[in-house]
Formats: sequence, C-alpha cells, structure tokens
Amino acid sequence: MGGPPVHSARSSTFYDGIVRVSTRGDYACRALLSLTLHADDQGPTSVRDIAERTGLPQPYLEQILLALKGAGLVRSKRGVGGGYTLARLPNEIRLNEIISAVDGPITLGDFGEPHQDGSCDHEGQCVLLAIWKQAGDHMRQHLEGFTLATIADAARGNGPWPESLH
Repeated sequence: MGGPPVHSARSSTFYDGIVRVSTRGDYACRALLSLTLHADDQGPTSVRDIAERTGLPQPYLEQILLALKGAGLVRSKRGVGGGYTLARLPNEIRLNEIISAVDGPITLGDFGEPHQDGSCDHEGQCVLLAIWKQAGDHMRQHLEGFTLATIADAARGNGPWPESLH
C-alpha cells in the first residue's frame, strides 16, 4: 500500500506487525459507500454533500475522488447540479479495487520477492519474504470478498455483518 508505513515509529529497522489501510484508502471507501447508500438520489452528488455525510475534509476528498475517477470507479459532471456518481454498479466494485486506485497495489510491505534479485543471499530471509508475500495475498483476497453492495447492505442492516460474511 502506498501510504502506510511498514516500520514502527520507534525504529526504522523493525516491522511493527500491523497491516494498515491508509487514511486515503479509508476515505475513498467511505466516499464510495456514501454514494452507494444514496444511489437512489436523483443526479450526481456534490463533493460538499459527500464531505458532510462522511465527515471527511472536502479538499482532500476532492483529490481522492479525482483518483477514483481516473481509475474508472466514479464519473463526474461539472457545473450546476454537478458532482459524482458511481461508474459501475455497487455489486461490481470491490474494496480491493478502491484501495488500489488510491494507494497502489495491496501488499504487506515493500520487501521484494523471494528468490529474486539476491533477496535470498542472507540467512533465512527467503522464508520471511514468502510469509510477507502470502500475508499480503491473504489481505488482498479478503478485501476482494467485499463489494460496495454487500457493505451497504450490512450498513443498512439488510445483510450480514462483515465478520460473518466469510
């Protein structure tokens, strides 16, 4: 993930063991969930309305929505009555896509690949790299299991809570 640190604040040499979704990724998901929850509203939703509904800072939200537009997840309309709409149906947009659109590929960290570019030249390092890669793959697959539709259903009380979805 692009924004989250993979090292602890105390030391730049130790991984702190916590996998994080960046603030940017969280905000992107919250913004698209808001569009999903208000999909029945007529016309596009303004950035101001999304910011008010979600409690997100409008200037930062504007940047995030531009990135989501570039990734083809939202459409925008300029002028009076302008704003944003989802570019696809909520059941076609997965959490991993949203996070990747604003943070880049979902990984546990930038540790490299096992058995490549001399990564196994030091004792035991290859097995750790394989574990970090596997953990990142699990996170990506987990997030892929949630669509905006399933999240909106859970938020409305019409579907299972995320713990019981898997």
